[in-house]
Amino acid sequence: MLNAQQQKTPRTPLRQFAGPRYWPAWLGLGILWLIAHLPYALQLRLGAGIGALAYRFGKRRRAICEENISLCFPDLSIEEQEQLIRETFRANGIGVIEAAIAWSCNPESLRSRVSIEGSEHLEAAMKLGRGVLLIGGHYSTLELGGTLLSLFHPMNVTYRAHKNPLIEAVMTNSRAKHFARVIEREDVRQAMRSLKDGDTLWFAPDQDYGARHSVFVPFFGVEAATITATSRFARMNDSPALMFSHTRNPAGSGYTLSIGPVLEGFPSGDDEVDARRINAELESRIRQYPEQYLWLHRRFKTQRDKPSAHLYGEN
Repeated sequence: MLNAQQQKTPRTPLRQFAGPRYWPAWLGLGILWLIAHLPYALQLRLGAGIGALAYRFGKRRRAICEENISLCFPDLSIEEQEQLIRETFRANGIGVIEAAIAWSCNPESLRSRVSIEGSEHLEAAMKLGRGVLLIGGHYSTLELGGTLLSLFHPMNVTYRAHKNPLIEAVMTNSRAKHFARVIEREDVRQAMRSLKDGDTLWFAPDQDYGARHSVFVPFFGVEAATITATSRFARMNDSPALMFSHTRNPAGSGYTLSIGPVLEGFPSGDDEVDARRINAELESRIRQYPEQYLWLHRRFKTQRDKPSAHLYGEN
């Protein structure tokens, strides 16, 4: 049986993307590469500026964010919701720069800015030899957070393929420098094989992938289609499951990686009970820094007995 280090994800040659159709993407990637090598304080300011511009001109994403914040934080006043929306765009703008840092730079340069909470939980789970399911979420620090954890713990990652082939290749090649296996989310067999081989698999189940293989359970009090793959993965090899989150500290002081203890009694044998539990765990972590979550995605686009994307006015 091969271990993760013997099954590194192969790199995709980028010379095949030299044609004119890819020039705009190359230009964008080049700008991000340059920004990724600027002083950190300046990067944070530029990222916040990108977010502010996206708020002003990205009407569709702003409408999605407004709907999500309204649904998930009904106790906030209109003014407080608006403030959270603006902060969300700024945080996700910084996240774009952090993604560029993760793709373009040696993450070792940020090691001194990282603190880890609960590393002992992951180490103990790894010693069981049954693989570890590390359950995360789509925070604005997603790309950099996982890369930083890879400095301390080897692991594999699942991801959703990008529609642009060049950006897909750049992302996969960059992730392959930090993660042993980079697994497209549709490749369930490889994900399960990863756990069977005793590896740590980082998996984020908090996006809406439709009603198939999902159950409808609350997320911030709103019924959300939630995939059941989390339970199936843990059940595959009786792998321990742990929650993982990553946050940007205030005032640009660095990052905190937080790993929870093993979720006892997970999976329970009831996929709906498990999905409720995972959503509750995610919600608890998101509430600590709600502006750092990816409220820009259509988390509630699939609704029971209603057209897809009904909430977001797209039908």
